[in-house]
Order: sequence, then structure tokens, then C-alpha cells
Amino acid sequence: MKIYIENLGALRQAEFSLGEMTIICGCNNTGKTYATYALYGFLSYWREAMTININDKEIEKLLVEGTVHLDLSDYIINADKILSDGCNSYTRQLSIIYAANKDRFKDTKFQITLAPGDIQPMEKFNRAIRSAAKTEIFSISKSAENMVLLITLLIEKSKVKVSKSVIKELIGNSIKDIIFGHLFPEPFIASAERTGSAIFRKELNFARNRLIEEIGQGDKNIDPRELLFKAYQDYALPVKDNVDFTRQIETLSKKTSWIAENHPTVLKDFSDIIGGEYTVTRNDELYYIPSGKRIKLTMDESSSAVRSLLDIGFYLRHVASPGDLLMVDEPELNLHPENQRRIARLFARLINLGIKVFITTHSDYLLKELSFLIMLKQDKPHLKRILKREKYQQEELVSSDKIKVYIAE
Repeated sequence: MKIYIENLGALRQAEFSLGEMTIICGCNNTGKTYATYALYGFLSYWREAMTININDKEIEKLLVEGTVHLDLSDYIINADKILSDGCNSYTRQLSIIYAANKDRFKDTKFQITLAPGDIQPMEKFNRAIRSAAKTEIFSISKSAENMVLLITLLIEKSKVKVSKSVIKELIGNSIKDIIFGHLFPEPFIASAERTGSAIFRKELNFARNRLIEEIGQGDKNIDPRELLFKAYQDYALPVKDNVDFTRQIETLSKKTSWIAENHPTVLKDFSDIIGGEYTVTRNDELYYIPSGKRIKLTMDESSSAVRSLLDIGFYLRHVASPGDLLMVDEPELNLHPENQRRIARLFARLINLGIKVFITTHSDYLLKELSFLIMLKQDKPHLKRILKREKYQQEELVSSDKIKVYIAE
């Protein structure tokens, strides 16, 4: 799978593919962030961008007979066209992704092309569609034995309160997940604005609350959703999502990630990088606690490095899942060279655990450390001695074929 971009901001042309770790480096103003945001936007909205056509007769049959069978082979054959049309649709929405004037994107192209063998449909699939009252309305399933999607109505037709268009959308989304789901990982982004959002997250809450108060006091004909959208439309989607994540930290802290449950040593390594831990009190107050000290610091009292890594730390502890794509714009922000090396080792551990990593960087320290981890992966006696002496872990070593590096010029 290759991502192709043309005439996007500073980028005249770009072509790259995703590895287990993907790195874009280069000088300032060469388009690294533009490429990152374009990819993040697509991974966030590819389901909405793609169109799967379900014949109206199939929906009628489902509602009358209670079951319908769809041959997935028809959709797999047309996968290239479905994806290409989806990319074209997404390109027309780039002004929203970047919160910029549409004219800036009139000559932009964003396309993803597939290589032979890229399409590997899920062997098994099961999904239950529930109503607002949590009653199961439909089941959508596929067995490993064939390429047939079975949709079953689980309640009487007269009790179905969902429109036909919604039913078609739900079935279409399931088909998209079966055919394309393995290609497009769930993205999480830490934008370069993350340090500021860590400091001002409460103020961002206040701004939102004040807006809601104004809506309540305003004219009855005001559309609150429209006002809320206008309040955020000046921010690019990745920045907005980053801010929203930071605002929700207190709620997220009640969850436990796959990493926290199965690989707690990763969290220990992260704590070593920041020199302490983040904590959320029972009163939903966020603090940083330095190791070995009996003090609690707010974010504005903490170092810039602590603020810079806040959302990454909460992602690892409370959100991360296998197959995710962690995207970090300049992970070296505010980090001492030693910690830049440590963050490289942390990323290597993550890709070995099955979490993909995508970064833009200016850091020689980070790149050299990754090169060192590749070198130490070789089975040679003198490298084993270095491995032991410098206290590297086997889990941090990485094969070169897992990393793709691109230079923006």
C-alpha cells in the first residue's frame, strides 16, 4: 500500500508507505506535518469517505424474509475503485481537515494504491447492531469457510425503527471493515501543539462552557451544533483531536489499556523518561509526581518535557491497543538528548508489541539510537557484550525491515 500526495501545502509531491515504524525527517517547512495530517485525516475518516452500494432489493428481502446473503467477492473485485473513489471524496474534504480555505486544495491529490496481495479479508466477522435501548436488531456475520456475508433480522419487521438508509450504511461499514480494516490502523496523534494544550486544557474547557452558556441565553433558532463547529473550525483536525483528548484525561484515566494489563514494564520505561508519574485524584485533578519526592505538581508547574509527553503517557496507560498507529509530530520536543534516545527505545518496544509508530523528526539522537538498536539485533559476540554492558533489553532491538525512513526536501 502506497500513499501518494501532490500539491499539498509545502509538498509538491510525496510518495511513501507505512512500515511498522515510519519516519519522515527533513528541514523545516518541507511538508512533514502536511503529510502527517493528511494521513491522519484519512485514517480517521476512511469509512465515511468510502461508499459501498447495497441494492435496495436486498434490504427489502431482509425485512420481508429475515435474512439476506451478500457475496463479498463482488466488492473485493472492485476494491481498487472503492478505495480510489474514497480517496477522491476525502480530498474534497481536506479544507475541513486542515481548517483552511478550499482554494488551497483545488490542485491537491491524495491517493492510496494497493499492491497485489494487500487485500486480505477477515476470515471471521461477527457484529450485532443494537437499538438505543440496547436491543439487538440485526446480526452481521461471515464464516471462515466462504466469502458470504449473512445479515439476519433479530426482531419483527414492525418493530424496526431504523431507516433503510441507516441499515445500508451499517451493512456497508461492516463490508468496509472486512475488506479494508487490516490496511488502516486506528490512529492516535500527538501534534506539535501538545505542550500548550497540556497547560491550557482547563481554559479550553471554560471556553467551551462559556459557549454553551451563550447558546442557552441566545435566540431559540440558534443551532448549537453549528456554533460548536464554528468554535473549533479554526483548528486542524489533528490539533482539535489532540486538544479533545487532553480535555478528557480525567475520564480516560478510569480505563486500562492493553499495554497496562499485559506489558507494565513499558509503562515503567516511560516513567523513567519523564522522571515520575502522572496521576489523577478522586477530585479529577491532574498532577505530576516526581520520583522519590513527596510533592504534586500541576501541569503549569511541571517541566516542558513532562507536558510534552502527557498525552503519549495517557495513551499508553489508558487507550493503546494492538494494531494501533501512534503518530507523533517531533517526539523530541523539549527532551534532553538522553531522553530522545530513550523515546527511540520506547518506540522500538512498541512496534515489537504490535503497535505501529509514525513520527516526523529533526533529531539525530533519535535516528542514531534506532540505528544502534538495529545493529544490536545482529547475532555477533561483540554486540552481545555491548548489549549487556549498556543494559539494553532484547525487547528494544528491532529489525531494519520494520522501519521505513523518508526525507522531505
